[in-house]
Amino acid sequence: MPRHILVVDDDPHIRDVICFALDKAGMETEPVADGMAALERVERRLPDLIVLDVGLPEMDGLELCRRLRRISDVPVLFLSARDEEIDRILGLEMGGDDYVTKPFSPRELVARVNVILRRARSAAPGVPIPASLSHGHLVLERSRHTVNFGDREIDLTSTEFTIVTALMTRPTHVLNRNQLIDASHAAHIHISDRTVDSHVRNIRAKFAVAGCTDVIETVHGIGFRLGRCGA
Repeated sequence: MPRHILVVDDDPHIRDVICFALDKAGMETEPVADGMAALERVERRLPDLIVLDVGLPEMDGLELCRRLRRISDVPVLFLSARDEEIDRILGLEMGGDDYVTKPFSPRELVARVNVILRRARSAAPGVPIPASLSHGHLVLERSRHTVNFGDREIDLTSTEFTIVTALMTRPTHVLNRNQLIDASHAAHIHISDRTVDSHVRNIRAKFAVAGCTDVIETVHGIGFRLGRCGA
């Protein structure tokens, strides 16, 4: 069965370009022009992936993604006319899997769609993880979905929580980006390799506010390792 892609953009020319490229790659596309129409389509038939323009009228792409995440973990590839880091971070925070700026190469967009779909298809449950993990002054409770550094609770997104969990599960190991991605996919969260660093920066910033400046260490050329965390 061809993969079903919902294309959400208010520009008919862009919708046509995207649908033509994806159709040519063997996928089945469904174009819509606004957020409400997209929600209706998702409720009627869940797509395998959504290509979503950030700058939609009335309900923008970020708000639409926020609503989608209440009902589904369907992968989302954001499109935007802006190429600023804050926009990319917001897109990731809302649950996006990748971010492409306009103007874009249709071939690159198809390639990124294929990467997200391939990882989503190959995601498999990982090794059982204890309900509670601790390291230094860091305590993670999976059942409550909480992370505390000392007496300070750290407010993490689902993706950030999954990355911290993966690092705490193997605190003496260096995990590369693909391993962190695989851990996220096992938790039904879809991210791309080029967004891992953004999530790690967000995690570090949140812990720094709580007084922990070494939560994640970078091992250059390899990946990331859990820091001392006040130990």
